Amino acid sequence: MIKGMDVQFDKVRGAIHAAAAGRDACLIAASKLQPASAIRDLALLGQRRFGENYVHEAVTKQSQLTDLDLEWHLIGPLQSNKCREAARHFDWVQSIDRAKLIPILARERPQDRPPLNLLIQVNISDETSKSGCAPGMIEELAQLIEVSARLQLRGLMAIPAPWPDPDRRRQDFAEMRRLFEHIREMHPQADTLCMGMSEDFALAIGEGATMVRIGSALFGVRPATARSV
Repeated sequence: MIKGMDVQFDKVRGAIHAAAAGRDACLIAASKLQPASAIRDLALLGQRRFGENYVHEAVTKQSQLTDLDLEWHLIGPLQSNKCREAARHFDWVQSIDRAKLIPILARERPQDRPPLNLLIQVNISDETSKSGCAPGMIEELAQLIEVSARLQLRGLMAIPAPWPDPDRRRQDFAEMRRLFEHIREMHPQADTLCMGMSEDFALAIGEGATMVRIGSALFGVRPATARSV
């Protein structure tokens, strides 16, 4: 087991519980570039949900962890040529940012598996270097998801800009909460607002996040390894 992982895991869960103040907020362990052994260690401590950025890397790890009952989330950008594998190997895709992806995922989702859970990724800080749709596109994407029996709209996701001023970050989180509340008025089944990472998850939860993605606070410094797409 990674040294201190049990301590860090308890610390993170305690901080989430304190920030949520009685509300539900679930933890996605962001395991990008971490070995399958580190995922296994954390799973043995009680963590079930894991987020991966790259489809091929995740599928390789999944093949080594078939004895564990884990829930897999794709949290990185999705290329259309990876939709087939994503639809077959993940429980959630959190990075829907364009209409092209939706019919492919619906077509490729196996009939013997539950509908694929989807989050619409919003580029809330309007960063040219970051994936995500503009806020004005949310409803169009939500409608496309909702008409497919093989897909399930679960809500919104965002990775706001890492503003050094906490108040500036809070503004983006608060705007995401407003967008989430609006989409829920039209799509009541949407129950997830995913935002917040290791450095700002408490702030995000305070502004309404129901799901956070945490990597370095659990696993430590990410390995300096070439990515696998």
